[in-house]
Amino acid sequence: MTGNARVVIVGAGFGGLECAKALRRAQVDVTVIDRENHHCFQPLLYQVATAALSPADIAWPIRHILRPQRNATVLMEEVRDVDPERKCVQTQFGEIPYDYLVIATGSTHSYFGHDDWSRFAPGLKRIEDGTRIRRSILIAFERAEVMTDEDQRRRLLTFVIVGGGATGVEMAGAIADVARQTLAADFRRIDPRSARIILIEAGPRLLPTFPAGLSDYALKTLTRVGVEVRTETLVTKCDADGVDLKDGRIDAGTVIWAAGVTASPAMRWLNAEGDRAGRVKVNSDLSLPGHPEIFVVGDTAAVTDKNGHPVPGIAPAAKQMGTYVGKLISARVAGREWNKPFKYMHLGDLATIGRRAAVVKFGPLELKGFIGWVFWSVAHIYFLIGLRNRFVVAFNWFWDYVTFQRGARLITDPPNSGGTGRDA
Repeated sequence: MTGNARVVIVGAGFGGLECAKALRRAQVDVTVIDRENHHCFQPLLYQVATAALSPADIAWPIRHILRPQRNATVLMEEVRDVDPERKCVQTQFGEIPYDYLVIATGSTHSYFGHDDWSRFAPGLKRIEDGTRIRRSILIAFERAEVMTDEDQRRRLLTFVIVGGGATGVEMAGAIADVARQTLAADFRRIDPRSARIILIEAGPRLLPTFPAGLSDYALKTLTRVGVEVRTETLVTKCDADGVDLKDGRIDAGTVIWAAGVTASPAMRWLNAEGDRAGRVKVNSDLSLPGHPEIFVVGDTAAVTDKNGHPVPGIAPAAKQMGTYVGKLISARVAGREWNKPFKYMHLGDLATIGRRAAVVKFGPLELKGFIGWVFWSVAHIYFLIGLRNRFVVAFNWFWDYVTFQRGARLITDPPNSGGTGRDA
């Protein structure tokens, strides 16, 4: 034992990692707990799902990321509960005591009370989700190639994306690229270009957090590449054969959920007050009311900006919160006064629409089309971890752009299938 303050960080996403890094020079012992052994760059997860990138291109071992930080220990465990009174985290292998606790467990898919839909409409939060969706998309074309029943073939070649936010728009554009370009000449009995791609949004427009002009551009661009966009449309049921809408039904071989998220079980662990999405309500310094030694960051925290608007659940926000809490704990451990509340700085909104178009809102600057796509590409490559990954992703994007090909088009066994295949 070193006698240093014990800081336990639950979750190695953007917020958790930034918090750990901000504590690298503090007189503390940091323990990072995550149920996975890797950190996933979620903004590019849809590219794994659409065969543009392999999982290894956007994920890195947590131990490798924190290896240079001598005061950090990584544990691959799953947290089951937190005891704020005894100041310990309960995991599947035992209890871990803390002096400071940081909850950075992120969010998961929200089916708005219909969790049974998850069997038929996977969301996109983890590497496993990306490879599952990739398998579903690619195998739909393979099964359509051997199907003799025209109705079943048409169903297999129908892809429904529920949710018109950034994830839904990016997925719809990417699937259109796969069908219209990547696979166009690969089959003999079917024409992949005949695939029907439908994007469903319950609200009045796509990309509701973007300016109306950029939303309109996204709609026109998707329509131009063959995506059917249905706004103000509610999904009332999902099953193995498609979705029911308030005004009809769509038979589909693949349904992808991008309509909403809900926070992790942190609210239950902490017996804390939360909002409708399950995010924990915190003080201005991101601490839990009544427990100044417990902090909640990222998608798990209900935080408002200086204008009283909710801080969005995006990577830059989580990173800012993680850095802030790390600096706050460092100051407290060193005996320095810290009275600065957390202030979120919005860096902008970005969404790509297929292989050569994107929309960008960066302060007063608005970009769209090819120049927006270049800006989007540079920004995402910059935030990737490691020189190798930046080079690999940049090369893959350049190669895909020139050749219309996607290099990760492998269909592998799903988890627990009993097969021997491995995701590449």
